Amino acid sequence: MSVVNSAWKTKDLVLTQPGLSGSGLIPEESGMAATESAAIPGSNIAVRVAAGLLRLWEWCFGAISMIVILAFLATIPILNLMSLGYLLEVGGRIARTGKFTQGFIGIRKAARIGSIAVGAWLMFLPLRLLSDAWQSAWLIDPTSRQTRILWFVTMVATVLVGLHVAWACFRGGRLRHFIWPAPIRFFKTIFHGGMYAHAREGTLTFIKELHLWHYFSLGARGFFGTLAWLLVPVLWMIGARQITLPGVAFLVSLPGMVIFAFVLLYLPFLQAHFAAENRLKALFELGTVRRMFRQAPLAWWSALLITLLFALPLYLLKVEMIDREIAWLPSLFFVVFIFPARLLAGWALARAKKREKPAHFLLRWMSRLAAIPVVVSYIFFMYLFLYISWRGADSLLEQHAFLVPVPFLGA
Repeated sequence: MSVVNSAWKTKDLVLTQPGLSGSGLIPEESGMAATESAAIPGSNIAVRVAAGLLRLWEWCFGAISMIVILAFLATIPILNLMSLGYLLEVGGRIARTGKFTQGFIGIRKAARIGSIAVGAWLMFLPLRLLSDAWQSAWLIDPTSRQTRILWFVTMVATVLVGLHVAWACFRGGRLRHFIWPAPIRFFKTIFHGGMYAHAREGTLTFIKELHLWHYFSLGARGFFGTLAWLLVPVLWMIGARQITLPGVAFLVSLPGMVIFAFVLLYLPFLQAHFAAENRLKALFELGTVRRMFRQAPLAWWSALLITLLFALPLYLLKVEMIDREIAWLPSLFFVVFIFPARLLAGWALARAKKREKPAHFLLRWMSRLAAIPVVVSYIFFMYLFLYISWRGADSLLEQHAFLVPVPFLGA
């Protein structure tokens, strides 16, 4: 593991690169930004603008696809650690490089996955309608001539659509590949040979460059390390909630609230520091993070405010139990709200690393004092939401701002 960690520290992830050898799954068909821009004549401004708009559309589509992918993974046990690992890597990447653009990881690859999913869904939609017609005919009269014809047409259409989807993925998996089958090139590729080996090599390389194990490892270590920070104050507050006398329950829970408030002040930046260093020990280097706070106190306060402010509205989605089948729909909101918080936490850490001298003591103390009402308000509203949450006090364990981005562990 030490060899892997050192490799990740010395070299950034390659997921920001457009794609596998200039294409989607198979490195045969080019068409990414660098190739397109090289082929565009410098004098033709209209073509250059159109190519730029296409690249912008691909990036926007990739960003939407990435949000959907993270939301879907966040609702699946074990795999949700990949979603957490990606969000941690977002903050860590910005903390290492100091650039916001480095936080949008794997957008081009997400666009390719999204285009394959959308293209395959569109191609299989007529097939589903045809299958429904055959099943309806079979229910009416299984032995009729119309039923046999519909069965034959459905089988032939299934084979043709399956080949078309596989051929579109082989060519790169873009939406245009699903629209136009390129039949002449299809037969040329078949007669040329080596199609299976080419597809296997390209697909395996594409999957390898997703770095799924890195995100899973980062998410698992970040999850258990963060849980170590949260477990004591959260269990303390849950235990105090079991007391029937309100006044006594409040007094007993007060020490837990104080500890929890202290953890909230530093946990977002400890997570960004951990992701930047890719060391579990970095998640507990409180002294290092406290010293970095002195370099950029206003940036840290802004990141803390956005992190806790964006986490509060998401508690409303915990009012009612969500079915597992549709849990990915509300999880879209969790990813959308948590992603900017990870960006800002990494940005605050990067600003602190760039500055050699501490900020003026007035700025430092103003930021410290201003952080107190932010943290206290978050705890206050979090306690109010406990009265409407379907899990009650146990929902305190589902800190979606710091752990897995969707608090539907028991759905």
